[in-house]
Amino acid sequence: MAHNTELGRHGEELAVGHLERRGMVVLDRNWRCRLGEIDIVARDGVDTVFVEVKTRTSAAFGHPFESITARKLTRLRRLAIAWCEQTDAPVGRIRIDAVSVLAPPEAPALIEHLEGVS
Repeated sequence: MAHNTELGRHGEELAVGHLERRGMVVLDRNWRCRLGEIDIVARDGVDTVFVEVKTRTSAAFGHPFESITARKLTRLRRLAIAWCEQTDAPVGRIRIDAVSVLAPPEAPALIEHLEGVS
C-alpha cells in the first residue's frame, strides 16, 4: 500500500508540473468530502478544471486511462459540483480532465493529458 500511495503522490506531482507548464493555475489538491476525493482542481482561463490523475509504473495491466470508468466519471461530476458549492472562488465553465502518468522506475515518466473527458 505504501508503494502505491508514494507512486500516486509522485504521479500527482508530475501532473501538477505538467498542468502549470501549460499555464494552468492549481487551486486545490486532494480535496475531500463525503463523496470522495478530487486529485487536482485548476483554473485554465475561465474554466475550472477537475483533474483525475492515474499513475502506473507500466502499462502491463492496461493503460492508466482504462481505469477511468463511466461510474468514476459520474462520481467526478458529483465531486465537481460539491467543490463548486463549497468554494467562494469564481467557477466559470467546468471541465473534467484526465492525466495519465507512466512512471517506470528507471526511465523518464510519460505524461498524457486528455481534456474534457466528461
